[in-house]
Amino acid sequence: MPRKVFVSGCYDLLHSGHVAFFQQAAKYGDVYVALGSDRTVFELKGRPPVNSEQERLFMVKSVACVKDAMISRGSGLLDFADELAVIRPDVFIVNEDGNIPAKRELCQTLDIEYVVLHRVPEAGLTARSTTDLRAVDTMPYRIDVAGGWLDQPFVSKLHPGAVITISLEPTIEFNERSGMATSTRRKAIELWGKRLPPGSPEKLAKILFAYDNPPGTTEVSGSQDTIGIIYPGLNKADYAGKYWPERIQSVQDETVLQFIEQSLYLMPIGQRPNEFHVLENTRLTADGARALAQATESCWAAILQKDRPAFGRFFRDSFEAQIAMFPNMLTPTIQMLIEQYGPQALGWKISGAGGGGYVIFVAEQPIPDAVRVIIRREDHQTARVA
Repeated sequence: MPRKVFVSGCYDLLHSGHVAFFQQAAKYGDVYVALGSDRTVFELKGRPPVNSEQERLFMVKSVACVKDAMISRGSGLLDFADELAVIRPDVFIVNEDGNIPAKRELCQTLDIEYVVLHRVPEAGLTARSTTDLRAVDTMPYRIDVAGGWLDQPFVSKLHPGAVITISLEPTIEFNERSGMATSTRRKAIELWGKRLPPGSPEKLAKILFAYDNPPGTTEVSGSQDTIGIIYPGLNKADYAGKYWPERIQSVQDETVLQFIEQSLYLMPIGQRPNEFHVLENTRLTADGARALAQATESCWAAILQKDRPAFGRFFRDSFEAQIAMFPNMLTPTIQMLIEQYGPQALGWKISGAGGGGYVIFVAEQPIPDAVRVIIRREDHQTARVA
């Protein structure tokens, strides 16, 4: 009797990459596909799917190597839990960006083998993702590399310091509440559509910051989000007690950008829960802000010198300075991933303010099952994969 194989996902805009994934999964047995409902897609992506759940179900069921498919009844990243319990598969298969600890733990509980596959296009075909098919959607994401929180006046007034960001090509459609500036990116799409307009990066960033934080906003999004999205390449914004930085340094040197791409490995955590409150239990001090600022300056120097061991060390120092002031950033799941992958890495931090998203590692050698990113170059064209 063939083994049962279970996969889950949205599978909106079905493409060759999806079919190749199903074919890879079918090598393990009969494939059962759990599709995220329209409601779940909206919760995770912040937008409705292009194709309705019934249309997506029809298309996936029509793929020759798929044994059966169904709409998941649950919600969130584990929306398929009920279907998993009913089907009781032998194997649960994910790709790198769908690999989160909660899925692995659920499979361990149910004694189901857990397999992570790498994206491999069919021979002769271009590698595809849903984001590729949304070719008009070139709006970037961003990673805050070091110094996050210093763009908030209540921190940088204690001691001035910088935030380092990189602008990312949208080769991955990051979930909402993942620390990749998805909410600010959504505001940018409201303003300009799915691509950045031409113009001065500083002017565009100030427009987006104002739109993202209209008068009366109680929790102001830091301007590093808008700067990280708008400014291409690598950027360092220096703050001194105000919402807008005193200076922005931008680096477009190709060797530096490739060095960063070849250093970073992202391990998914899952979506930040709505009840997560990072500002509880804060321990704000001038010494803490100074430590964060100093680690960020050292991290910046290490990047420019393309010194990976120093990059990893000060990347981690910046993170430790953050959690000294904001201890809620470090959750048990994040600690578990650091303990699991830390021995392979030179340093680590989390995307955004914690609670979900990604643990980001700096490493000399590739970390298995990690997600890679591509930095947006000055001409807005996607560079080759490092």
